[in-house]
Amino acid sequence: MLRICLVSLCAFLLSCSFFAEAKKTRLTDSPLYGVSTVSPEEFLGYPLGERLLRHDQINYYLKEIAKQNPRVSLENTGKSHEARQQLTAVITSVENQKKLDEILAQRQQIKYLGKQGGPLIIWLAYSIHGDEISGAHSALKLSHMLATSEDKWVNELLEQAVILITPSQNPDGLDRFSTWANGYAGKVVVSDPNHKEHKQGWPTGRSNHYFADLNRDWLFLRHPESRGRVALFHRWQPHYVGDFHEMGHNYSYFFQPGVPERTHPLTPAGNQKLTAKLAAYHQAALDDKKQSYFSRQLFDDFFYGKGSTYPDINGAIGVLFEQASARGQQQDSINGVVHFQEAIDNQYATSISSLKGALALKSELEQYQAEFFKGKHQKAMRKKPRQAGLLLSTNNDPSRIRALTNLLSQHQIEYYYLTNKLTQGGIDFDVDSSIFIPNKQAQSALLSAMFDDRTEFIDPTFYDISTWNLQHAFNLSLRRNVKLELSVLSQTPAPFSAPTWSDDAVALLIDWRDSQAAVLLQQLLNQGVKVKFAATAFSIKGNDGELDFASGTLQIPLKQDNFSASEISLRVKQLAQEFKVDVIATNTSGATKGIDLGSPDFKLIKPIRPLIVSGKGTSIAEVGQLWYYLDNTLGIATTLVDLNSLSSITLSDYSHVLLADGNYQNLSDRFARKLGQFASEGGVVIAQKGALNWLSDSNLLNTDLRSDRFYKQLFNADGLSFEQQSDFKAKQQIGGAIVELKLDTSHPISFGLNGDRLPVMKNKVLGFSQSTKAFSVAGNYASQPLLSGYLAKEYQSSFSDSPAIIIESRNKGAVVALADNLLFRNIWLGAEKAYANALYFIPALH
Repeated sequence: MLRICLVSLCAFLLSCSFFAEAKKTRLTDSPLYGVSTVSPEEFLGYPLGERLLRHDQINYYLKEIAKQNPRVSLENTGKSHEARQQLTAVITSVENQKKLDEILAQRQQIKYLGKQGGPLIIWLAYSIHGDEISGAHSALKLSHMLATSEDKWVNELLEQAVILITPSQNPDGLDRFSTWANGYAGKVVVSDPNHKEHKQGWPTGRSNHYFADLNRDWLFLRHPESRGRVALFHRWQPHYVGDFHEMGHNYSYFFQPGVPERTHPLTPAGNQKLTAKLAAYHQAALDDKKQSYFSRQLFDDFFYGKGSTYPDINGAIGVLFEQASARGQQQDSINGVVHFQEAIDNQYATSISSLKGALALKSELEQYQAEFFKGKHQKAMRKKPRQAGLLLSTNNDPSRIRALTNLLSQHQIEYYYLTNKLTQGGIDFDVDSSIFIPNKQAQSALLSAMFDDRTEFIDPTFYDISTWNLQHAFNLSLRRNVKLELSVLSQTPAPFSAPTWSDDAVALLIDWRDSQAAVLLQQLLNQGVKVKFAATAFSIKGNDGELDFASGTLQIPLKQDNFSASEISLRVKQLAQEFKVDVIATNTSGATKGIDLGSPDFKLIKPIRPLIVSGKGTSIAEVGQLWYYLDNTLGIATTLVDLNSLSSITLSDYSHVLLADGNYQNLSDRFARKLGQFASEGGVVIAQKGALNWLSDSNLLNTDLRSDRFYKQLFNADGLSFEQQSDFKAKQQIGGAIVELKLDTSHPISFGLNGDRLPVMKNKVLGFSQSTKAFSVAGNYASQPLLSGYLAKEYQSSFSDSPAIIIESRNKGAVVALADNLLFRNIWLGAEKAYANALYFIPALH
């Protein structure tokens, strides 16, 4: 009994000591005392990485730890095209969580008031390419660690910083890839690179629903995933952004700095100095794991449309990480077997080094950001009533100016509308389709980058495109450094006035130059309303005098078999209001100049049913851009058919066959004859870039092509050393340069394109022979084609005055041949009308 009492007494004294220590250290006051936060392994029921995660599992886990742990809250940045929710974990101390609204308000002060305040903001973003999935897994591991750790450095970090963790930036692509890889993973792991687990089907998980590379969309914002990300960036205005990727399995591990000579000149030198300082932390972390790595090679810091470079032009430090990819569980490489689990661990290690490095450099990151925005805030700008800036116009296309202002607003770039028509340098800038953008503003650096024009470069090697000037993408009339009084400008656009007309109207007319005219047209065709287009220009007397109408003008006759005039009027009014398209009513069919409304030169537009050739061999990106334009922009029911299924398709069921860039050499001669018959019987083939090689080889294109073999003989390699061969190869590449076309404005393919010049993005070594029959040429490269970016002088002289757009008649149909992709990444809004012309106008001419 005495022994039991002594034991009980000892236990009592130990417990008293424990509780006294707990009281002394205020253990019960700790926000994590008694908190149980489920780990990824517990949540999944198996070790993290044993199977590839789906996006819903990632989201469910984030929601679970946010529910369980007071350090964690969530940001919702919208949904993907396939309606998958995009979540970001916000992890910080409990005290910081209680005042997030105050912190967010402080973050806006750095940009708009020039004041730095609040905690450090660190954003770690993963797996923007859906098949680069190790980052998403490491993000869950990191989230759990930050939520539960009581390590001194973690507590210090969470007190002084807010960490944003976005595990999956491409939900649709990630699910496409994880379903593929999990579906082909065996019980016995297969490391053979030839195994289907490592050989994705078409399209790969890299891209999103419309096959777009979302890591090229930070500037252009064509997709909801990108719009949500950029909104998050400007909401938090981070100091540091980590951008986690995977690369080929035969590499090791990369972290920035990239190639020094290939950093964009607008990026401040201080940015690269801090990137180099942060690199020391990544180096130490990977050395500790005995993981080999490299820096200052292969990757650059040039194009601001990527996740690691967009921060650089917005006052933050962006850092790219690239891990060798297993593209499944494990894969043989020249360096040994690449294991998925090891890839997760490497991404986790550099995530930790990012946090430790940013915390150690906190004051330097804050000072750098303050210097970046110094003197650029709005208060300083508005002290002067007269400002210099960009004056630009979309030339009779108010819809395109709305698209531009929407883009600028998302990037928080300030702009103004005109209150009166202006003339500058012989160019008219009207109220409906013009804006003024002041140079001096919070986002002046990004503004400069978006309208950057340069043709000289230290290193002609580019990981992506060499230029992206929005002046050319939107085909704008632009005047730089115009000085205007702010009193003649407005922050709100002129209101759209819904069109009205009297009962004596005989027809309705729509200016084809308006970008939304094609969208409205398609809606009318869907409803069975007959619409015609003018093959030539004309004038009609209106209430306010004579009105001029350009070629391509749409006519909607109010007398039709299937609808009464009042029914047509109601439908057009509703659509005009929805799409903000101006409609002019006329009470006469008689023209004062040019063709009358009843002329045979008003061509009836036939309903269209397009087919896009897709599948292995075709360019995933360019097929996606065609699909996006037809489906998402125009609202056309669009059929996608894989190359290997074309032989079983009845082509006469379709009006158009579209072929994007790609390799079509596996198509049979039988299908070539079938496609030729399709065109002869009235179908239209629209083909671009690499597809033209197959058309030419199959005798479906009469015009002689010039491919890379022709152009590369223009380059002289005599006397070059082995060391110089990489520079020589870079010179021969066309990574992406903006060139100018001169259009035949009388050709229907040019209708609505505003004048005789058209800037396009050229990123493939391909062109047409200069001996092409003149009547089939709708557009030539200008005599001095280069507008912006890098294009070797050998290419410039060879492309000069040569054809770029060819339309060849085929009995009742036609072949539309494009040397370039006029839709480039769906941001080339100034040129996309050419596709609408090919869809709606070309069939009516044969």
